[in-house]
Amino acid sequence: MKTDPILHKAARLAKSGNYEEAIRTLESEVNRYYGSFRYYYLLGACCLHAGDFGGALTYFRLASKVKIRDPLALLGLAALYLRRGETDRAVDFYLEVQDIDRKNKTAKKALNVIRKHAGAESFSAWLESGRLSSLFPPIPSPGFSARILIIPALVLTAVLLIVCGALIRFRLLPNPFNPRGNRSGVAEFTLNREERNAPVEIGGSYRYILTRDQVLACYDKALALFTEYRDDAAKVNLNRILESNASDSLKNRARILLTFTEAPGFDNFRRSDNVSYSDIIADPALYRDVHVVWRGMATNVETNGNSTTFDFLVGYDTRKTLEGIVPVVFDRALSLSPERPLEVLGRVSFLSSQGEAIRLEGVAIYQSGRLENPGN
Repeated sequence: MKTDPILHKAARLAKSGNYEEAIRTLESEVNRYYGSFRYYYLLGACCLHAGDFGGALTYFRLASKVKIRDPLALLGLAALYLRRGETDRAVDFYLEVQDIDRKNKTAKKALNVIRKHAGAESFSAWLESGRLSSLFPPIPSPGFSARILIIPALVLTAVLLIVCGALIRFRLLPNPFNPRGNRSGVAEFTLNREERNAPVEIGGSYRYILTRDQVLACYDKALALFTEYRDDAAKVNLNRILESNASDSLKNRARILLTFTEAPGFDNFRRSDNVSYSDIIADPALYRDVHVVWRGMATNVETNGNSTTFDFLVGYDTRKTLEGIVPVVFDRALSLSPERPLEVLGRVSFLSSQGEAIRLEGVAIYQSGRLENPGN
């Protein structure tokens, strides 16, 4: 995965102890990284080390909402509750971390501290000693900088990254900066013999009429894409099944699998799976709830207390070609300029039950002067 320059810079600042500058770097990009676990966790960790405990609580909670059972976010929340003297809640978090990762050294150390300093006076003395920071979750490593490494080191680093990337790709190593939920239980969605023997319905009216082999191939492909965390590409195949003559049993499996898909952020959206406006307009039902990233301009912007809506001129970022106009709605107030191009990450939904006119339910936006000069 290509290194994100903003998260890289912030992590490097934090590693050097410049937490305030790291926080300023991150908070100025809050719209761009909406829904990103990496962003929320890094910002929460910076706030924690900087002594901004209110900010740390906010961002660790947001990180935990994105990935409910991620040990790093849980360790951050546990440390904050421990600082407030709410040891019961802290213990619950530490036990949950151990349930996820039995070898987690921080959780084990924290529980030993709580047991050793069970008394109120003893625990207060331990907090005042400044040793709570030893239980803080780590700042993610910013990685290597090409500017300071000599050529042999660059070659060695490249080899190591390729090897580690392959190991992470095939789940032989965890990704330390962007841990994902375990999808080892995907075998539960594998079709049984009965479902494979009768995968289609006879008769009826459907948008897509598929053969037995086409239905099975479509479902198997969706499952393979889901296993690779290509959730939006998997949705296209699952939508085809739901709109087809596939059996009720197979459709039920498709619906359940859809509930396990995750919304991406700009940092982990797969551009290779991005769907064009023209493709979606040609067959909207196939792309229900699929996430896309489109460039364009915003017009008729309206911002209320807890929402922002605008008409999105898709493809008009160069002010030469207009592909279409799509309503966009965000469930929060945004600050954006209608005079500058922007990128919108949104989920495709429909304005009516007939599923013809589409809209985007906004996830995040990115607006920068660099979009006006993409060649720079």
